[in-house]
Amino acid sequence: MSTYMVFGATGNVGRRVAERLAWSGAAVRATSRNPAAAKLPRSVDVITPDLAAPGALDDVEAAFLMWPFHSAEPARPIVDALKRRVRHVVFMTGGGALPGVAPEEQPNPVARWHATVEQLIERSGMEWTVLSPSTFMTNTLWWSDQIKAGDSVRGAFGSLAMTPIHEDDIAAVAVHALTEPGHDRRRHTLTGPEVLTRAEQVRLIGEAIGRPLHWQESTPAQERARLLADPGFPDDFIDELLDGYTKMAAAPPPEVTSTVRDITGAPATTLSAWAAEHADDLGGDQR
Repeated sequence: MSTYMVFGATGNVGRRVAERLAWSGAAVRATSRNPAAAKLPRSVDVITPDLAAPGALDDVEAAFLMWPFHSAEPARPIVDALKRRVRHVVFMTGGGALPGVAPEEQPNPVARWHATVEQLIERSGMEWTVLSPSTFMTNTLWWSDQIKAGDSVRGAFGSLAMTPIHEDDIAAVAVHALTEPGHDRRRHTLTGPEVLTRAEQVRLIGEAIGRPLHWQESTPAQERARLLADPGFPDDFIDELLDGYTKMAAAPPPEVTSTVRDITGAPATTLSAWAAEHADDLGGDQR
């Protein structure tokens, strides 16, 4: 029986990939830095991310790979290990990596890391599929403390348009790409079903959790100071985030793709539905 390897199986997307595969009856081997705390279905074989360990890649037919590192340096040994045993890799890219653009010409460091990994996979001889999702809906949980504390969310770039996507929709596409033919050498651009500004996202979250919420605009400098004061937000990501928002604001608005529906047969999930699922996390029962 073929086995599917899922990297980052306790993350927002990897966990759902592992769960969906397991629920379908597939054999799943998943990586976690702390296998004992992974809390995945009992049928999933959870291991550490050491691909040199005996049996780590035994019988693995295809692998879902995401990139959690702040560098592309670990990529070569991982890809080298996979190409010796694995037929197909589904790679979830990020950072706004531009297709067909060399890593050194990508617009930011995160895009350069992801493009480097993409390049290694594409040159490996394995079959490959690249998933390029828009911003995750789960990123709106960054606002949860503000939502629980009041009826407004303060931030910069409230008019910035995005096409937020449910992490489970990404996982659903990944499972199709792992288990079905027709995805080799394909790049799937994934979006949610709506173009929404950040301010509109806040309003819709409020409607979903039963509380009126509104956006309060800050300057980028004020937002930078607020994020620096937030102990839960990584300092080394703040300038990268704000620079990215500045570039996105200057670019044409994003377009919605039909890829989720085309591949899975189901429409992409709305932000309102996602927020209703996460009402407790967002303070829906606080007022």
